Amino acid sequence: MFLALKEMARAKVRFGMLIVAIGMLVFLILFQQSLQNGLLTSFVGAIRNQSAPVLVYSVDGQRVIQGSIITPDLEALVRSTEGVGEVGRITQGTFTVDAGGERFDTTLLGYDDPALGAPTELIDGEYPDAPGEAVGSDADADQGFGIGDTVSIEPGGYEVTIVGLALDVQLNAGPTLFVQNDDYAAALQSVNPDATSVLPNVLAVSPADGVSDTDAVELINAESEELDALTKDDAADQTPGVSQVRQSFIIIFFLYALVVPCVTGLFFLIVTFQKSGALTLLRAIGAPANRLVWSLLFQAGLIIIAGYLIGLALYTPVSQQRLGGILLRFETTAVIVWAVLLFVLGIASALISARRVLAIDPIEATTGGANR
Repeated sequence: MFLALKEMARAKVRFGMLIVAIGMLVFLILFQQSLQNGLLTSFVGAIRNQSAPVLVYSVDGQRVIQGSIITPDLEALVRSTEGVGEVGRITQGTFTVDAGGERFDTTLLGYDDPALGAPTELIDGEYPDAPGEAVGSDADADQGFGIGDTVSIEPGGYEVTIVGLALDVQLNAGPTLFVQNDDYAAALQSVNPDATSVLPNVLAVSPADGVSDTDAVELINAESEELDALTKDDAADQTPGVSQVRQSFIIIFFLYALVVPCVTGLFFLIVTFQKSGALTLLRAIGAPANRLVWSLLFQAGLIIIAGYLIGLALYTPVSQQRLGGILLRFETTAVIVWAVLLFVLGIASALISARRVLAIDPIEATTGGANR
């Protein structure tokens, strides 16, 4: 430890630059993690965090709520399926909404029963129980969609008052409102007076007693090739675009996971070559190889920890911000996982340099190879 700290004190700039470089990489990794989770939540949070365990689309809708239409025949088929308990209707559309003097493209999600399609849990307020009431997303509260705010749907001017807020229930990365189906129909007719009937886009299903969500999905899909039933988590994960976004970020994270150990390992390899004369002398005068190796690993660990703390300090304030319609969040699990992963990879890469230290022969170092 003494040797390690002494060397780092003599080369502050060199070691300091490495610490800063690792800190910036850590910041980018954690920021990208928050960006990925925030992006996916803003796209499909309303699907994942609504109360219906099973969602039934039409096949033609390709697992997009707004693109799916459930005809009366298909609805009757689902309701008569063995293993199906309660069934509710979900309607969805995108409307132009005036909120706080600004106009937003806003998603309206209509439901029949709070247990079948409404947000699973509210963080404030209550569920709608009267015409013209809605639950909004907490991510949009500061944009004119907070509790007590009234928004106007244009054209037509149908007004909706926010009476509750839920966590992570955005859809399509924009403001999202959950309303009763009667309010959805009223909003649609205010925009398009010619709309005489509203068919559900998706059916919300709860399995019968003793039937699992997966079994209910299989039973419904067996009824007709025109039905596409999914558990709500599968519906969120299989929404078009979600898997592509996730795969893109996985590639980015994989590259980051390679960069840190490569940078650390290359740095210590270069340093070991540069101080090979000093290491040879230390081994010649009897310094144990394990002490030199532990000194090297101590340096690597200290640098990674210091760099990680710098990256974490940069990430923390940024993780509380909002990027357009994406609300970032401090990802505690990611912080812990990446800390362990980068520390292990960094130490492992430093072991490559340690092998060179172990390879130094004290006798050869003393005689310069004259005994050969």
